[in-house]
Amino acid sequence: MSQFSIIDTPLFDLKVIERKPIGDSRGHLARIFCADQLKDAGWKKPIAQINQTMTKSRGTVRGLHFQNPPYAEMKLISCLQGEIWDVAVDLRKNSPTFLQWHAERLSSENYRALLIPEGFAHGFQTLTDDCELLYLHSAPYKPAAEGGIRPNDPHLAIDWPLDFYEISARDSEHPLLNDLFEGIEL
Repeated sequence: MSQFSIIDTPLFDLKVIERKPIGDSRGHLARIFCADQLKDAGWKKPIAQINQTMTKSRGTVRGLHFQNPPYAEMKLISCLQGEIWDVAVDLRKNSPTFLQWHAERLSSENYRALLIPEGFAHGFQTLTDDCELLYLHSAPYKPAAEGGIRPNDPHLAIDWPLDFYEISARDSEHPLLNDLFEGIEL
């Protein structure tokens, strides 16, 4: 029996992973990752890095971040505490969903994760205070390969649910997209 339901999204290759907790009077167990079960969702590489973030204030935006090839990475994002609005943007050149975005509410209560393929930018907005996230990455972070897009880029027109309460100077200064952006070639 699989510990996950794999749900397609409107974006090509982007998946929602719904964990199926097993519980009794003591509490529950919910599997975060299983290579065998998630291979059908597109995860075909080993986990190279695991990160945890804590964001204190509701309305905070982080992202939109990505790694350029050859260090492009898949991510599996889970919210362990609080609730976020998690956003993925398809930056893959020649993708049928190029420059489209999709968002999912992830929370400690809905047991959902977002499996983000290589060639996507990722960001989120906290919908509650004290949001804790767990990131599984298929490639280690390489500062020289980092890329970013401004979260309020008018070309993407992401419909963020809250006004931006806080955003880092770095994220607010990412470049805006223009008609010359051809995408990421994987």
